[in-house]
Amino acid sequence: MKTQHLFNRIIFTLVLSAMGLWSFAQKNQSPVLAVLNIDSKGLELSPEQLGSIARTEITKLDLYQVMDIYDVNYIAEQESFSIENCYGKICMLEAAKVLGTEKMLTGSVEALEETTIVTMRLIDVKTETIEKTEVIEFIKVKTKIHMMLSLTLKSMYDLEVDEKVMSKLTQPFDYESSVNYPDVNQLNLNGPRMGFTMLTGDNRTVYSAPRSEGGFDSYPFMFQFGYQFEVKYLNEGDFQALFEFIPMVTGLDQGKFIPSVSILNGLRSNRYGWEFAFGPVISTAKETQGFFGTDGGWNKLDEYLADNPGEQPENVTTRLDSRGEYTLRSGFLIGVGKTLKSGRLNIPINAFMIPGKRGHQFGISMGFNATKYK
Repeated sequence: MKTQHLFNRIIFTLVLSAMGLWSFAQKNQSPVLAVLNIDSKGLELSPEQLGSIARTEITKLDLYQVMDIYDVNYIAEQESFSIENCYGKICMLEAAKVLGTEKMLTGSVEALEETTIVTMRLIDVKTETIEKTEVIEFIKVKTKIHMMLSLTLKSMYDLEVDEKVMSKLTQPFDYESSVNYPDVNQLNLNGPRMGFTMLTGDNRTVYSAPRSEGGFDSYPFMFQFGYQFEVKYLNEGDFQALFEFIPMVTGLDQGKFIPSVSILNGLRSNRYGWEFAFGPVISTAKETQGFFGTDGGWNKLDEYLADNPGEQPENVTTRLDSRGEYTLRSGFLIGVGKTLKSGRLNIPINAFMIPGKRGHQFGISMGFNATKYK
C-alpha cells in the first residue's frame, strides 16, 4: 500500500515537472521584442518615460520575450548605436539588427488642444514590414496616459478591454467621472427647472373646494418653475454624490404664488445617468385651525367661536384654508430621475413624491444646464 502511494506521488511530481518544462519551453519560443523610446509631443512625460510605460504594458500581455531596458542600453552602448530619436521603421530595423530581436515596438503620443492621439506600431524584423498598427484618439486627460497606452496595445492585439473606461476616455461628452475628469473636485450643474405637480387626498379636496368653504378654487394640478443649484462634491468610481438646492414657485398658471425650497442629497450613476435624491422641502401655505362637524363639513375655529361663544369643540386641528394665515410647512421629498446628455448640455428629467398625512404630492420636472468645473 505504501509502495503504491509512493509510486503515485512520483508520477504526480513527474507530470508537474513536465508541464512546467513545457510551459517554460513555450514561453521561450515567444518572439523577442524590444521597446525603445515612444515619441512624446506636447506631453510632460519624456520619450524614455513613455517607452517604459509601453514596455511594462506589452510585458503584461505575455506575448513576447521583452528585452530589459538595461540590456538594450548596454548593447546599444557597446555597438555605439544611439536609440535617441529612433522612432521610424528604418531606424527600428537597424536597431533590431544590433539588438538581435525579431519584433520592434514603436509609436507616439501626441497631445493636441482637446485630444490625445496614441499611435502604436509593431514591426516584424524578418519581413521588414509593419505588422500591426493601432491609432486611438482619446480626450485630453494628462494623468491617464498610462491607461491610454494600455488600452491601445490591448486593442492592437484584439484583446478584451474595459469598455466603460474606453468610453470615458474616448467619448468627449460621456458622463463625468474620476476617469475622464480626474482633476475636478466639484462639478457645478446649475440651471432652470420646470414641471408639474399634483396633489392627492385631503389637500386635493381643499384646493378644489370654493373659497367660501376655505378652498382655493383651483385645479390640484399646477405648473412649477424654479432654479436648481447643484454641486457634485464626490466623483469617484461609478457614482457621484450630489447636493441640490432648489427654490421653486408653484401655481403661476392659476394665479397662485406658492414658494418652496428643497435641500437634497443624492447619488448619480456616472455610467448611465440615473440618480436618486432625498431631503427636506419647506414651503408656505395658508392654514387655520378648525374642526369637522357632524355633517362632515369643515368649520373655521375662530368663526365658530364667534358664533358660538363659550363652546369648545373637540378634535380641533390645523389644515390648509384660503381664509387662514401664511405659515411655513415642511415635508420630505424623494426623487428619482435620469440625466440625458447632448454635448456639454445636461437635460435632467425627474419624478418626485412628497408623502404627507393629509395627502401625497407627486410631480415631474425637467431642466437643462451645462457642466462647469471648479
